[in-house]
Amino acid sequence: MADDAYAFIGALGFDQIDVFSFSMGGMIAQDLVLKHPGLVRKLVLTGTGPRGGKDMDKVVGTTYRDILRATLTRSDPKEFLFFNRNTTGKQAAKAFIKRLQERTADRDKPIRTKAFQTQLKAIQKFGRSAPSDLSTLTLPTLIANGDNDRMVPSVLSEDLHRRIKGSELIIYPDSGHGGIFQYHATFAPVAVEFLAN
Repeated sequence: MADDAYAFIGALGFDQIDVFSFSMGGMIAQDLVLKHPGLVRKLVLTGTGPRGGKDMDKVVGTTYRDILRATLTRSDPKEFLFFNRNTTGKQAAKAFIKRLQERTADRDKPIRTKAFQTQLKAIQKFGRSAPSDLSTLTLPTLIANGDNDRMVPSVLSEDLHRRIKGSELIIYPDSGHGGIFQYHATFAPVAVEFLAN
């Protein structure tokens, strides 16, 4: 996927880019910057972890359990996948789903089941792979996550921070995989400022 991203970026004619990534996108972004160190000026990694990250390979079971729970409660699966199931998390989830519905034109088509299964297998494989040497990365990197990410465990964001010299780490309290969605009003200005400088 990183090779495909590189080909796409090249086809667009860009010599250098900033990368903002979430979840599996962050896994692809890590491979992209390792393979093409001069391509990325600044990197934002959210809700993600390093190759070979502990318990990342459990994403398939976690995802299917949460989808079942959402189905049984007639809820959007994102409410279970991205947010804590306490009062704070449930309110944040409802607000997030409402914000997603604000855009009425040019909406993304729903992901097909086969593509979704392929995505989960790719994350699982990334989690079961040998770790990459992230100590070679020197580009400015911002890492963010919630403190209770069950999809890509929060400790993996801390692991990324330890491995990437000079990186910045933000962990949002009482939030899960969608920590940046729950704290969007706080996180968006930080990300904009990070990328602007």
